[in-house]
Order: sequence, then structure tokens, then C-alpha cells
Amino acid sequence: MKYRLTPINPPSKKPPQKEIRVQHAPGGLKGRWLVNSLSFVVIILAVIIIFVSVGISSYYYSSIRDNLKNRVHSTVSSIRDNFTSTYDQYLSGIRQYALSYEDKDKVELQFIDTSGRIILSTSELTADSVPSTDDADRALWENRVCSWSGDDPMTGERIMSLSEPIFSSRGELIGAVRIISSLEPAEKQITIVILSSIAACILFLLLVIASNSYFIRSILIPVTRINEVAKEIAAGQYGMRLHKTYDDEIGELCDSINNMSDEIAKAERIKNEFISSVSHELRTPLTAIAGWSETLTSMGAQNPEDVMLGLDIIQKESRRLTQMVEELLDFARMESGRMTLNIEIFDLSTELYEAIYMYENLLQNSGMTLHYKKEPDSYIVSGDKHRMKQVFLNIIDNAAKYGLSGGKIEISLYRQENMIVTCVRDWGNGIPEAELPFVKEKFYKGSSKQRGSGIGLAVTDEIVRMHNGSLDITSRVGAGTAVYIKIPAIDPEIEPEIVTEEEN
Repeated sequence: MKYRLTPINPPSKKPPQKEIRVQHAPGGLKGRWLVNSLSFVVIILAVIIIFVSVGISSYYYSSIRDNLKNRVHSTVSSIRDNFTSTYDQYLSGIRQYALSYEDKDKVELQFIDTSGRIILSTSELTADSVPSTDDADRALWENRVCSWSGDDPMTGERIMSLSEPIFSSRGELIGAVRIISSLEPAEKQITIVILSSIAACILFLLLVIASNSYFIRSILIPVTRINEVAKEIAAGQYGMRLHKTYDDEIGELCDSINNMSDEIAKAERIKNEFISSVSHELRTPLTAIAGWSETLTSMGAQNPEDVMLGLDIIQKESRRLTQMVEELLDFARMESGRMTLNIEIFDLSTELYEAIYMYENLLQNSGMTLHYKKEPDSYIVSGDKHRMKQVFLNIIDNAAKYGLSGGKIEISLYRQENMIVTCVRDWGNGIPEAELPFVKEKFYKGSSKQRGSGIGLAVTDEIVRMHNGSLDITSRVGAGTAVYIKIPAIDPEIEPEIVTEEEN
């Protein structure tokens, strides 16, 4: 069978990054907050003041206009119903009406003839004169109620006037009734309301400023402290912690900083332990190689047995060094995301058997026995056979290393639905329950005193995960450990086509 194979992670072209411009923030976070929030509040308050001013003014002017309209209409109706039979009766009636008018101190009532002159007024000052505004002329000309408001051309006083024509009982136009009211009291009330609104808005703005300042202060103090702690952590003071005051976003940020500080401190401690452990692990085989090299060089080839023993030790320690370097390289690839798989279709049982064969003689020399059981089935998978063999070798090596006291290792291979399961079981001291959740973490060695860098199982778990599988560990102190490696199986009768994301 032929398969079209392509790399899993093809190189991709990165788009050019846009230049990020840092904007200048005058006043810092507090200045930006106050400017942004207060500008919005000031605009809202200005709109409110404008609406209040326009609304109050319209309300007062409409009320005054309606009041004057009711008054003048009541006067016109009363005069028309009682004093319009003759013109003399009309003149007598309006004089009587003007003398008995009760609201002389509030408004001025004028009676206009058809020529537009004032023939009678509740204020003697305007009698026998011409109205200073055009509402009377328009009312006589258009035969409808007309109003006018503004500054009186004669006195300069703010007034509102309203005129309504009067018709006789026979329907003839005999004049008009004009009523005038000063707007100054109303405009004083309008001014008071507007000034009160402005004062209330200013007070509200001051409260907003005070509230924002307090709120900003409650944010700036923790942020400033967070910045100080972050700088101390960056300077190498790992493990620094922040005091959490509020259980909010700032509190969550404090928790995140504290967790980060703890993780950095933990990583720093693990790094130092790892460097110390690796240094020790490297020193031991290098010392053996250097010692036997000097011994063989100094004694020559006189004793063949010593020469073979020395060469055997050098070969064994060299192999151990090579394995350690490979582990370190795989770990570096895993951490940088550069670990790749050479995908192909292969029989997983073959790779497992080769790994067992490589370890069988070594286990016999150490006094351990290995039992292998395989159920008759198909174990075809898609993946990297060299990486999977590395997984098996690492798991068997761990079983031999930590299960030596048990004296035996059992390995079984079987199908479980669509998964191929490899179980490696030893009868060693086992793993404490508290340490079991962490054994697959990088650099973790737990309470074990065995040699090792603490990265082999982490690399193994990553390789299995890249094969869409899982690595599970069960253990009990004094009863040994079982490792289950599960890899998805494929149907050998179906020829798979492996493609990359780029082809999709």
C-alpha cells in the first residue's frame, strides 16, 4: 500500500505585524478616566439644562397665553351678549365693564375701535392712543385672535398681548378687545428655575467628581501596588504576594498575580533542582567514562578482562548519556512547540516487541523477569513508530527502575473497542496517592530517590497526546504501578489519506 505523507505542522507564513502606537495619556489613568467620564456627564447635564430651559419657558409662555386667551374671550363674550345692540350701548357697556374689572393690577384691558385706536383702557395712561404692537391691527384685519410677545416698543418692558375682534349682534365688526400682561414675573420664575437647575447640575457634577476620584483612588492604589510587586518579581523577588482587599476584578487580578508569583517561584525552584539533578546525572556517567578511559590508557591492553569490563562500562554510560541528551532535546522541542511526528501506518505490536526485546536481557541481568501477553487481533495505527517505540522504552525503563523490588514486569497488549491498549505493570513500591496526580508534570520526581531528570514521563505523555491517545497511571503503595497507553486503532482494510491543515 502507498500512502501520501505530509508533515503535520507545515511552516506557515506570518503576516507582517502592524506597528503598535502608544498613545500619550496626560494625567495617567486618573486623568483619562476623569476626562472621559466627566466630558460625557457634562454633555448630558448641558442637554438637560437646555431641555429644562426650553421646557420651562414654553410652559410658562403657553400658560400665560392660554390665560390671556381665556380672559379676552370671556370679555368678548360678555360684551357681545349684553352690550352690542347699538354702538352707544356698546360704549356704555365697555365703560361699565372696565370700571368693574377685578384684575386691573394683574393685566391691562383695552378696547380698540375699528380704526385701531384705544377708546377705553383699564389704565388711563394708554387711552386715546395707538397700541404699540400689531396684534390689534391683525385681529381687526384677519378677524381672528392674534397674540404678540416681546419687548414693548414704547416702554421696553417684556410683555405679552392678545387681541380678539368683537362683532355686534347683527354680525358687524365694532372693534376689538386687547389684553396685556407683563412677562417679567414669569421670566423671573423661569430664571430661578433655570439657575436652580444649573446649581443642581453643578452639585451633581461635583458629586460625580468626588465619587469618581474615590473610585479611581480605590483602583489606582491596588494597581500601583500590583505594578510595584510586578517590578519586584521581574527583578528576581519570586514568591512576592499581594494583599487582596476586594473580591472583584482587582481582587481576581491580585489572585492571578499571586498565582503567577507562586508559579514562577515554583518554576525557579524546579529549574534549580532540575539543573542540579541533570548536572549530577551527567557527572556520574562522565566520571565513569573519564575514569575508565584513564585506567585503560595507563594500564594498556595487558589484562583483556579489565579492558572488556572498562569498554563495557564506557559503552553503557555513553548510551545512558545519549539517552539523557535525547530526552533533553525532546523536552526542548516540546516546550517550543517544535516536536513533530513522521506519520506512517505501522503495526504497534511490532514496535512494542522490539522495545521488550531490547530490555529483556538487561532485566535478566538485574534479576527481574518480564512477561508479555498479546491477544490475537489487529494493532495497526497511524503515527510515528520511532516515537512510539521511545514511549515503550521509557515506560519499561521506569518500570524496571521503580519496580525493581517487585522482581517482575508484566506487559499486555489488547484492543478495547477502537483503542489499542498497552499495559505495563510492575510490583514495586508504588506511588503515594498524593503524588499520583503530578507524576506526569515536567521536572516532578516526588519522594523517589531514583536517578532521573523528571522530564521523561512528561515527554512520553506529550508524544501519546500527539497521537490522539492517552496515558493513564494507577498505583498503590506497596502494590506496584500500572501504566495504560491508549492509541486509536485504524482499520487495515481502509487505506487512509493523511492530509495537513494547509490541504484542507
